[in-house]
Parts: sequence; structure tokens; C-alpha cells
Amino acid sequence: MKISQRVYFEISSETVSAETVTASLGMEPDELRIRGTKRAEPPIPPRHSWSVHCRDHGLRIDAQVETILDRIESIRTRLVLMAATQDVQVRLVIVRHFDDDHGEEEAFDVAITEDGKLLEKLPGQHQLLGWYLSDEQLGFLAEIRCAIWADEYA
Repeated sequence: MKISQRVYFEISSETVSAETVTASLGMEPDELRIRGTKRAEPPIPPRHSWSVHCRDHGLRIDAQVETILDRIESIRTRLVLMAATQDVQVRLVIVRHFDDDHGEEEAFDVAITEDGKLLEKLPGQHQLLGWYLSDEQLGFLAEIRCAIWADEYA
């Protein structure tokens, strides 16, 4: 089975522009969207958004989350203030696609233990499956009022 997955951190709002978010945080996003630039009524996109992405391939979700949290750690205080005082939604988005033609194949690695035993990975134990967040990471996300949104597609 081939799996592809991505993680990004997003701040969105119907009223607070992505430019305002950039100015308030003092950090440029990887992507931004402006409400109503594709269509005015009803507006598409429906919200302004400012986002930071992990674009490294072959990483488990927890490694991607760590990469993103490391990137935004320096603006933590500003994120806390923005989440508490602005009309914004803060979320960590996790997207996984199973059987994706462009995804990563399951690796069938073989390892030898210190006592010489052969360990062979069984099918169905894709190296990208499974993930966890530490209590420190969850604390950081809670402090900045960040929701976790996870989607999986087959």
C-alpha cells in the first residue's frame, strides 16, 4: 500500500486578513489565502488563511508535527495573544491518503538483533502508520488554543 500524508498549521478567519496575521506574528507564512478572491458571493475561499507546512516527504505524522512546532516556537507568545484576542481559528491539520499513486511504498526492512536473530517486518506495518504527540506538544497546542483536525482518505 502507498501512503501519502501532510501536516500544516493554519490560522484562519472571516474577518482578520492573512496580512494582519503576518504583521501580528512577525513571521511570513508558507501559504496565505485571501477571502473571496476566487468568487465574491458566496466568498471562495470562505476564510482568510495563514499557514505553515511541513513539506518533507517520508516522515511520520509526529515528525512532521515536530517540524512545524519547532518552526512556530519562536512566535509562541504572539500566537497565545492572537488566539486570545482576535477572531481567528487556530488548527493543526493532518491529512493522510491511503492507496495514493504518488504515496510512499511500504518498506520491508530486515534487521539483525544484537544476539544475531533476524527480524523481518511483516506486511501491513507501513512505516508511516501510527503517530503520537507528547505532553509538551499537546501543552503548546492547548496554550495557543489550537484544534487538531485529522482527515484520512482511502
